[in-house]
Amino acid sequence: MATVAGLVSILALLLAAREASAATMALYNRCGETVWPGIQPGAGKEILARGGLQLLPNRATSIRLPAGWSGRVWGRQGCSFDAAGRGKCATGDCGGALYCNGAGGAPPATLAEITLGASGSTSQDFYDVSLVDGYNIPIAMTPYHGSGTNCLPAGCVSDLNRVCPAGLAVRGGGRVVGCRSACAAYGSPQYCCTGQFGGPQTCKPTAYSKLFKQACPKAYSYAYDDPTSILTCAPGTSYVVTFCPHRR
Repeated sequence: MATVAGLVSILALLLAAREASAATMALYNRCGETVWPGIQPGAGKEILARGGLQLLPNRATSIRLPAGWSGRVWGRQGCSFDAAGRGKCATGDCGGALYCNGAGGAPPATLAEITLGASGSTSQDFYDVSLVDGYNIPIAMTPYHGSGTNCLPAGCVSDLNRVCPAGLAVRGGGRVVGCRSACAAYGSPQYCCTGQFGGPQTCKPTAYSKLFKQACPKAYSYAYDDPTSILTCAPGTSYVVTFCPHRR
């Protein structure tokens, strides 16, 4: 179960954000090991928290989200950095740096993605958890004090590494540490939704994406998995991104 300290930290962070009328993203590590979240902004958007940080087990932190911000968050595992912040991670590495500074994570990496709507307008926040870049760690993305009929939790909370097909598996330390997408593993247009498969009418679910979808029905399984994967909330909603949400 989640520790009392962890839950108190999250509630305190979110309540402070609500009092300040600011959208906030809380990052909560429920894994049994340290996670190094990476944060990559969308084009032209602000780099938050220098793009990366260390999060010890059962600890939480929060990041204030600028109006209209968009970007993605992922968890890096098995990282080692020197005093200057140089090193590497077993999964999700962003160029050998603690602070990703705008760089993305190397696949496979489970992604939490968000685009904020403009506060006070009729636009909405759009968010999802995506396996398009593969999978390395369970993630849940939960709105806090949000509204809307589709303002619901997103995530991939199953351990896909346990059912990852051999051709997609990434191994490290004698175990599977990540599961690549079929596109990354094989490069076929059919799996990458490119060339003659470059549209929603021609790029359909494959046996691999169906496996991902069966394990994680609330996550993007391939490039055109929009209808069952994108969620929306009213602007001003805060979000909790939890790593290893079901760990006891």
